[in-house]
Formats: sequence, C-alpha cells, structure tokens
Amino acid sequence: MRPLLVLSAGIDLLNEKIGNLCNFLVLAACTVSAGNAMIRYAFGYSSNGWLELQWYMFAIFVMFGASYTFKRNEHVRVEIFYLMLSERGQLWLDLIGTLCFLIPACLLLTWLSWPFFLQAYAVGEESSNAGGLLRWPIKLVVPAGFVMLALQGVSEVIKRIAALQNLVTIDARYERPVQ
Repeated sequence: MRPLLVLSAGIDLLNEKIGNLCNFLVLAACTVSAGNAMIRYAFGYSSNGWLELQWYMFAIFVMFGASYTFKRNEHVRVEIFYLMLSERGQLWLDLIGTLCFLIPACLLLTWLSWPFFLQAYAVGEESSNAGGLLRWPIKLVVPAGFVMLALQGVSEVIKRIAALQNLVTIDARYERPVQ
C-alpha cells in the first residue's frame, strides 16, 4: 500500500500545482476582461483575440479546477445519505461513488473528447473571428481535464482504501454549506 500512497501523494501534488495555476488564471481572466472593457469604452477598440483569451482561461480553470476542487474535498455532493453515515460509512460511499461513477465517467468523456481535439489539431483549426486565436490547443483542455480528474479519483480511492485499513487518517469531513 505504501507505493500506492506515494503515487497518491504525487497526484495530489500535481493537482495542487495545477490548482494554484488555476487560481492565478481567475485573476488573469478578470484583469484581461477589465482591461479589454476599458480599452473598448475609452478608445473604441476591441480585439477578438483578447475576448477569446478570456474564454480560454475560463475553460482552463474550469476543466483543471475540477480535479483541484475534488482533491480539496470541496466538490458538490448528494448529501441525502452522506450526512447520516458514520465516518467509515462516508469513506465507503466515497470509494464506491468514485470507482463506479466518477472514474468511469471521466474515462468515457476523455475517450469521447479525444477525437474532437484530434480533428481540430489535424486541420490546424483557428477561430473564425478576425484576430481570433488557434482553437485546437484549447480543445486539448477537455480530455486533459478529464484525465486529471480521473487521476485525482484514483488518488482518492487509494487514500480511502488506506483509511479503511487504518493505515492513514484523512480529513474527509463534509460540512453542509450554510443556506
């Protein structure tokens, strides 16, 4: 189990680094948006490239932010049964849900989105807007984001199994958001 926990720690570290980049991209997207609006209203100039850059940054932090959010245990849950379970029951529910739903769904969505990227890459797809950006690089974000989420799912499975065997203690508590 120790080598798997080392793998889990590596996945966690990678997603932590990606998450920090995503946090920066939120600020960068806001800055680009504000700058673009100021230039448009002050000078009557606008650029499709800057507008698309905002969209690209948003896509990146949504797709890669999902694995970071999952790692931090801040994802959305269906809490109908979860809050009624013991800590051990919650670990089991997390384990089963991740193995049966999250990882298979991520793998399926990766498999379905890969041709979407490959086709765009093969033709060197560019924006149809004047001054727009290349489209194929951002289309790679879709399968890559699902791969990272699936990898974080693997990490969470490893940690849950280790916790169920009392090899590690993890903080998997879920607190219901204030309504």
